[in-house]
Amino acid sequence: MASPLLKIRAERDRLSAIERRIGDFVLENAHLLRDYSSQQLAGALGISQSSVVKFSQKLGFRGYPDLKFSVGESVAREREPATITTAATVELPAVADALWQGKSQAEAATRSINPQPGLQTIAAALHVAGRVVVVGSGEDNLAARAFAMRLSLLGVPAAYHPDPTLAAAQVAGLGEGDLLALFSEQGQQPALLQLARLAHERGARVLSATRHSSNPLRTRADHALLVSAHDAQPHVAMLLYHSALQQLLDILIVQLCAMPGRQARLADHQARMRRLLDP
Repeated sequence: MASPLLKIRAERDRLSAIERRIGDFVLENAHLLRDYSSQQLAGALGISQSSVVKFSQKLGFRGYPDLKFSVGESVAREREPATITTAATVELPAVADALWQGKSQAEAATRSINPQPGLQTIAAALHVAGRVVVVGSGEDNLAARAFAMRLSLLGVPAAYHPDPTLAAAQVAGLGEGDLLALFSEQGQQPALLQLARLAHERGARVLSATRHSSNPLRTRADHALLVSAHDAQPHVAMLLYHSALQQLLDILIVQLCAMPGRQARLADHQARMRRLLDP
């Protein structure tokens, strides 16, 4: 079962007002939750004890004690000291092993908050889209560009744009059945939010790729890809985020390849590329 803290962050926008209050309290006081009974938690929030129980069950637990125990385990794991270091005294194999483990954990956490049915829905939306415009922000430009290229190789009419401001002209040309894919780790950029609004005004749907925390871009999207990747060292956290995001996008591409006609289009495009590249 996925970490309850991850689940709360991932599902926050879909929770009721009372459920969000409980979820926010759990996230902000996770290290103290072991000292709270369901009655004490309800009293602190001014809600009924049954609301706490129902919230726990909505997350997939039998009751509040199970939720509290799982939160305690998650807190203990997150408190584990960082194992990835590039200090000169550490041998390269140890760094490589620790980095591999960190990436594996980030990819597993990311997979747990992106259910298979949701990914299949996104793959189907890409398959039937008349046009796809892909826009990235900052370092997310790299993933956005590669994703648009792979979509094109599969015969999906995808166009990549590196500048959110200048992309407005392309987005304005979208219509019903088209898709706008927006990549932004924090999901806060005003230019991307404006693009999402413009796409909806034109009848197109919006796909976002952000961190799993609540953010404006994710809220405005019809489909959301969520990434969970954390480390005490910022440069390592950056690597883990992009590794987990790439794994998520690769899963989409594999699912898209299973759609009718996509592998044939890929083979045709690859053959054309080989003819162009061969001397």
